[in-house]
Amino acid sequence: MSKPQVTQLTPFGHALAGALGGVFSNAVVYPLDTAKTRIQATPTKAGRRQQSMASILLKILREEGPAGYYRGFFASMLNTFSTQYAYFFFYSFVRTAYLKRLAARSKSLQIGTAAELLLGAVAGALAQIFTIPVSVIATRQQIGHSLQEKQESDVVEKVKQQDATPADESFLAVARQIIREEGVTGLWLGLKPSLVLTVNPAITYGAFERIKSLLVGNQNQKLSPWTAFALGALSKTLATVVTYPYIMAKIRVQARSDRETSLPGNSGEVAPSHGAVDILRSVLKEQGPLGWYQGMGAQITKAVLSQALLFMSKDQFELYALRLMTVWARLST
Repeated sequence: MSKPQVTQLTPFGHALAGALGGVFSNAVVYPLDTAKTRIQATPTKAGRRQQSMASILLKILREEGPAGYYRGFFASMLNTFSTQYAYFFFYSFVRTAYLKRLAARSKSLQIGTAAELLLGAVAGALAQIFTIPVSVIATRQQIGHSLQEKQESDVVEKVKQQDATPADESFLAVARQIIREEGVTGLWLGLKPSLVLTVNPAITYGAFERIKSLLVGNQNQKLSPWTAFALGALSKTLATVVTYPYIMAKIRVQARSDRETSLPGNSGEVAPSHGAVDILRSVLKEQGPLGWYQGMGAQITKAVLSQALLFMSKDQFELYALRLMTVWARLST
């Protein structure tokens, strides 16, 4: 009796390969991600020059040491794995279902650009709903207390800290703090802009598949690593430019960096934070349209490198996933 041999990945296999590739690519560029998040979360006032990624990286190294680059690393990797897994699972699932329906009605299995975008958006929306709490916690960990202290210094001269004990910034501690201050729904901050931003991976993968089909024709043909890298960088750059204002607004919503702080001696209450649309209106009023693109260079640098590495490594991780599934199938028989 021959042993079972898995020759094709299931939605689970595609999800696992995509998640592992996402963790790998984001882990490589994680210090850039920390710097990028701090740039986006800190509103730049009129007349002030925006800090560059290099200056942020140097400041983190000087004030926090190398460990500062990896604030929230566990939460970010968990967020990356869960988001990528959920996205690739749902994307593979809905795409396979769509292809089956397409095959029943037509001999052509070519998926149009609009359909690719729609399938990606549906998969992204489903993934975000389940994984955004981890994203909120990761964002809070990455910015740490430095942003909050900076905001308070803009309102008052300098307040002496009564408790010198270092704050607990662990995953569970940050989660408890968010729930204590804002309720359970605080873990879903930025859900609305996140749902809007489902068009980002949709544009990325839609553009990638479209360009790939123009270059090689056969959708099943494997690309060389460097070709995949170049196509991944190009498609992610396009998606980032189109969606960046909402990316910046989502980070500020999750970081609560645009909320109003009260002066000492007042009621002590904090005014409700703004939504993404309110933030975009405020930035437009104070800085003009260019304010919407604060930190876009950092976002593109990080996102393009990460996405390109993902496209380069995804085929290899698919091979690993296929082997793991074959081993599992043999052990299960």
